[in-house]
Amino acid sequence: MTNQQNVVVLDVISRGVSNVLPRSSLPVPKSFSPQDLKMLLMKRFEAENGGAKISAWVDSMRASSPTRIKSSTTASLPETDDTSSWIVHHPSALSMFEQIVAASKGKQIVMFLDYDGTLSPIVEDPDQAFMPKEMRATVRDVARYFPTAIVTGRCRDKVYSFVKLAGLYYAGSHGMDIKGPSKSCKYKKGNQGVLFQAASEFLPMIDEVYKDLVEKTKSIPGTKVENNKFCVSVHFRCVDEKSWAALAEQVRSVLNHYPKLKLTQGRKVLEIRPTIKWDKGRALEFLLESLGYANSTNVLPVYIGDDRSDEDAFKVLRERGQGFGILVSKLPKETNASYSLQEPSEVILLILAACIFAIF
Repeated sequence: MTNQQNVVVLDVISRGVSNVLPRSSLPVPKSFSPQDLKMLLMKRFEAENGGAKISAWVDSMRASSPTRIKSSTTASLPETDDTSSWIVHHPSALSMFEQIVAASKGKQIVMFLDYDGTLSPIVEDPDQAFMPKEMRATVRDVARYFPTAIVTGRCRDKVYSFVKLAGLYYAGSHGMDIKGPSKSCKYKKGNQGVLFQAASEFLPMIDEVYKDLVEKTKSIPGTKVENNKFCVSVHFRCVDEKSWAALAEQVRSVLNHYPKLKLTQGRKVLEIRPTIKWDKGRALEFLLESLGYANSTNVLPVYIGDDRSDEDAFKVLRERGQGFGILVSKLPKETNASYSLQEPSEVILLILAACIFAIF
C-alpha cells in the first residue's frame, strides 16, 4: 500500500468517512485492497487497546447477561481452553472482516445496532449513557450507505435524545415502538414514516407499574426505575449485592398483581414487559419487511448487540440463514451470534470499515 493510501485510510478512521471522503471525490488508487484495509484497522485497534423464585432471580441478576462460560474476570478474554473454543465458534468480526465482505457481495447490507454497551459504554446512571461524538459520526456515516436501525430496550424518544440522528430507524422498548427516519431516506421502499406500536393497550398498565415500582423500591439505595413507555426497567448496577434479594422481592410483589406482564433480565437490570410475542427479533423482521426485504435473498442483515435481549435477533438471523449477529462482550457467553467484538471501540472500527468498502 502506498503512503498516500495509508494517510487516506487512517484519516478516515480518525475523523469519520463523511469528513474525509465525500462521494463526489474519491482519489483512491485502484490498488487499494480489502487485505490492506483489514491490516490497517487491526494495527490501529491493537495500538489503542491493550423464596426459591427469589433466589433464582438473584442468580440471574448476578449473571446480568447471557450465561457466561467459565472464565477468569480479567478485562479482556482470558487464555483458557473454554475461551479458545468460544473464539473458534465466535471469532472477532474484525479479523473475519474479509469473509463478511465476501458474503455481502451483490447484497444490500442492513445494519441493526443496540444502544447501551454497543454504541455507548455501560455507565452507572442510565440517564448519563451518552454516545461519544466519534460514535455518533460513525453511525451517521454508515446510515449514508446502508439502512440503519437502533434497536433498544430504551424508550424510543430517550434513545433518540442520545443519538440525535434523523436518518435512522428507531425501535424502542425492545422493538415494541418503531418509527422510520424523520427525513428523506433513499432506502425506504414503503411508507416513509413507518410507525408501529405492538403493545399500545398496555400503556396505562405500564405507567401504573412504573409508579408502583418507584414507590416500592425507594427504600433500596441505588435503585433506578426507568419508564421506557412499553416496558419498565429496574436498574440495580448501583445497588449493594446484599440488597438484591430484597429488590427482587419488591419487584415480584408488584408483578403478582399484573399477570399480563413478564420479567426478563439484562445487564444489571430487571425488565418488566407485556406478555406478547414481540421482541428484538420480531422487530428486525418487521423492519426488513418495511424496507422491502422480507423474502429477498439479496439482503445481508447485520445485528450488533451486547445483551440477553439481543439474542432474539441473533436467533432470527440464524434461523433465516441470512446475515450475521455480532455479540459485543469481553467475556465468553452462550450466544446465537456468529461473530464477536469486545467493546464499543471495536464497533466503531467495524462500522468504519463497512463504510469504506461501501465507498470503494
